[in-house]
Amino acid sequence: MRIILAALAMLIAASPAGAQSADTFPDRTVRMVIPYPPGGGTDLIGRLIAQKLGEAWKQSVIVDNRSGANGMVGAEAIANAKPDGLTLGVVIAAHAINPSLYDKLPYRESAIAPVSLLAEYPFLVAIDPSLPAKDVTEFLALARVKAGHMSYASSGNGSGPHLGVELLRLKTGLDMIHVPYRGAAPAQTALMGGHVQLFFSNLLAASPQLRSGKIRVLAVTSPQRSPSLPEVPALAETIPGFAVTGWYGLVAPAGVPQPVLDRIHRSVVAVLADAELRQRLATDGALPIGSTPEEFRTFLARETATWAAVIKAAGVKPD
Repeated sequence: MRIILAALAMLIAASPAGAQSADTFPDRTVRMVIPYPPGGGTDLIGRLIAQKLGEAWKQSVIVDNRSGANGMVGAEAIANAKPDGLTLGVVIAAHAINPSLYDKLPYRESAIAPVSLLAEYPFLVAIDPSLPAKDVTEFLALARVKAGHMSYASSGNGSGPHLGVELLRLKTGLDMIHVPYRGAAPAQTALMGGHVQLFFSNLLAASPQLRSGKIRVLAVTSPQRSPSLPEVPALAETIPGFAVTGWYGLVAPAGVPQPVLDRIHRSVVAVLADAELRQRLATDGALPIGSTPEEFRTFLARETATWAAVIKAAGVKPD
C-alpha cells in the first residue's frame, strides 16, 4: 500500500496543476485572444470560430480583444499564457511580418505554436466613393496627378493592408502618404469619412459599407476574381502578376500537451467543415482551409520570407 501511495504521490507531483486531459478538454472556459479591436475582420472570424468551438465543446469560449503594436500585444498575451489549451489566439499576416519589421519582439517566436490555417481571403482595393475614379487605371492616373497629396489607410504599420499597398507602390511607382490605424474598423471609418483615399479592406469587415455605397471597390487582390464578387476585377487584370491575400490562423502557447493540441485541431477542422460557417465565410469572401499544424508552420515560413523581401525593398520602418 505504501508503495502504491508513494507512486501516486510522485505522479501527482509530476503532473502540472490543473493539467487538461484530452478526454475531458475543455473542462472550463477557454479564452480566444484577438490581437485587434472589435469590428474588424479578425474579430469577426475569431468570434465565429469561438462560437462554433463553444457549441462543439459545450463550454464557454470567450473573446479577449488585445489590440496594439501591430498585433504584438495580443501575441505576447498568447505567448505568456499557460500552455494548457485554455488560451488560443487568432493571428493574421502581421504575425509573419513583425519578425522582419521589428528588431526585437516582446515575446519569443518559438513561444507561439501554429494550430491551423483557418481561412484565406482577398483584400478589396477600396477607395473614397467621392473620387472620380471608376476603375484601377483611372485611380492610378488620379494618384499620379496628385502625387504626394493622397493618402492610404492601413490597420497598422507593417500590417497586411499596409504592405499590400507598399507592394502596389513598388510595382506602379505610386506616391501616397501612409496613415496607420489601430485595426481595420477605424481605418475603414477613415475611408468612409474621406480622411484617406485608399484602403486594402476585406469583405468580412466591408460588406455593409460596400452594399450601402459608402465605399467603392475597384478590384480584389487575389490572383483571380473572387467567387463572392465575380463582377469585381482582380488587380492582376490591370497589373499582371500582382497577388496578395490575407489570412487568419489559429495559434496556441507552445508546450500544449500533444493530445490536447490534437483535440483542438480536430475540433477546428470539424468547425471549418460546418456548412453554416462555410456559407458565412464564402459570403464574406473567405475560403476555409483547416490545415495541419505542420502545414501552417510551412505556410508561416513562406509568408515571413515574402514580406521580409517587401519590407527591405520598400524601406518600411516600424513606428
